[in-house]
Amino acid sequence: MEFRQLESFCAVVRYQSFTKAAEKLYISQPTISTHIRMLEQEFNSRLIIRTTKNIEITPHGKELFACAQKIFTLKNDLIQKWSEENKKIIRIGASTIPADYILPEVLPLFCQKYPDIQLHIHQNDSGNILQSILNGKFTIGMVGMKAFEKELDFVPFFHDEIVMITPKQEKFLHFAQKAFNQDDLISLLKKETIILREQGSGSKKRLESYFEQINLSEKSLNIVARLNDQESIKKLVASGLGISFISAKAITDADNLLTIKLPENSLTRSLYFAYHKDYILKEHILSFIKFVQNFYAKK
Repeated sequence: MEFRQLESFCAVVRYQSFTKAAEKLYISQPTISTHIRMLEQEFNSRLIIRTTKNIEITPHGKELFACAQKIFTLKNDLIQKWSEENKKIIRIGASTIPADYILPEVLPLFCQKYPDIQLHIHQNDSGNILQSILNGKFTIGMVGMKAFEKELDFVPFFHDEIVMITPKQEKFLHFAQKAFNQDDLISLLKKETIILREQGSGSKKRLESYFEQINLSEKSLNIVARLNDQESIKKLVASGLGISFISAKAITDADNLLTIKLPENSLTRSLYFAYHKDYILKEHILSFIKFVQNFYAKK
């Protein structure tokens, strides 16, 4: 089986025509037919049924098409990755807080100092980013949690605090102005509607750990919504829908919210650089990691 044969087969499936497939690939229609026939002989299975009016893809043909799409994606990813090896390119997967609040703060100064380094940034939740690092999609990740993966290394770069946010209503002023204990917090959470982050988020995982620490079950809470966007959460809280927990880094003076630190500043976490242990970090990647670490060490 050759790539050219798979390309011909996929083109026929995509355009539902041997003629159009030949035009798109700039080869003759008999060549397309030969490629399909060779695939059918190799797999000992009919892939395409051709009639005078149309074509029909068999179940085996549909299965091969799905596999071929994955093969071409992997091929293109490898070509892109290998073409970048001699360039100073960093493919970064960033979770919400790093993408929305850390990188906009750091990148202007970094790019000014290192104008020859390119940064390709993709945003997702921490869980998906760690999986993508294992799959080779990202060079490094900037995430809000550690995963127990033997293949990954984690390097902290920012100490984050998660705070409670509420609407600016009189019943919440006591918590914003005076100290309170965990029993007060638990009582409040059980009375109010709650907005939480989605599964896979680093801050959600840290919050789950905190709830376990204070013996509070999510099942005892009235969770009205789950979202993957901090800005949307802030707007919903400000509108009075409920209360929530977000990174203190996401709070600005323009937000119409009360920001409440939890008892004894107990809900903290680190943000991490994550990378594959088998991947040798190049000098320009190490420069980026050190720059971010030094940037926040000075604050």
